[in-house]
Amino acid sequence: MPKETYIPCLLQLFRQYGYDGATLSKISEATGLGKASLYHHFPGGKDEMVTAVLDFLEQWLEKNVLPALRCKGDALTKLKVMCDRLYDLYEGGHQPCMLAILLMGSARDVFHPQVKALFCGWIDAMAGVLIEAGIDEAVAKQRGEDAAIAIQGSLVLSQALDDPSPFQRVIQQLPMQMCRAF
Repeated sequence: MPKETYIPCLLQLFRQYGYDGATLSKISEATGLGKASLYHHFPGGKDEMVTAVLDFLEQWLEKNVLPALRCKGDALTKLKVMCDRLYDLYEGGHQPCMLAILLMGSARDVFHPQVKALFCGWIDAMAGVLIEAGIDEAVAKQRGEDAAIAIQGSLVLSQALDDPSPFQRVIQQLPMQMCRAF
């Protein structure tokens, strides 16, 4: 099987255990691949596996979120579509954010540039929607950052409480909050 077949499983493992906790033994058990087969598919080891997951997430963002923010239409509709798609990605708040997980522990130094680029691209796209709607550029950028904070914070809180309702509430309210008049 091609290595792309294993990306969803790897995503789940890294979400569950983080970079440091996802041992090769756990990865081997979850994928059904022996350690030699893992290195055949991912010669760079665990770092290459995480890079493949990040590439998958970047492609998902570029396919599902960024086009929705860049298409024609009103800001509220675009932001609602974004939130709907993020709701699906995070399974209604039941899944943590892989990007946030990679900013902790030994993974931070290795993957920070790629994680930062993903966040910056997403924040810039949200700000672009608001600028197009007539909101001042500085305010739009701040609202894009605030939206990322609200989404990420609600995911952390949902995980901590074993209750997805904080994430669900943020996803529901965020488009209107971002579009409110200054």
